[in-house]
Amino acid sequence: MEFAALAAWVLAATAGGYLLIKWLTSGGRGTKVTRFPVLVVIGHPLAAVLGLCVWIGYLVTASAAYAWVAFAALLVVILQGFMLLTRWLVGGGGRHARGRDQTFPAAAVAFHGLIAVTTFVLVFLTAMEVSRT
Repeated sequence: MEFAALAAWVLAATAGGYLLIKWLTSGGRGTKVTRFPVLVVIGHPLAAVLGLCVWIGYLVTASAAYAWVAFAALLVVILQGFMLLTRWLVGGGGRHARGRDQTFPAAAVAFHGLIAVTTFVLVFLTAMEVSRT
């Protein structure tokens, strides 16, 4: 299960990287008013990468502490991701997008979110399992 979590995490990171590149190439912070706070836009992928590094540390050491720290990092990542998602939806994202937001692919957002939830569940179940032994 821990390697399935790793694979899901890498897949979510790949989809997230694609979304970040799409956002940056379509103007990103170039607008006068943005829906996305820069700290969240930077913090979301940064926390995800740091959490992934901790997860790899868990895979190397099999330490329950690393598994729980990675899970805590995922909590931060998912909260930031939920903030980005809700601000995107409320601010005119999705199928109601206008202008440069039309290039932001809703299917990729949905895929990234589903894989992120899968990663969250797999990491949680692994951390619970490793804590019992």
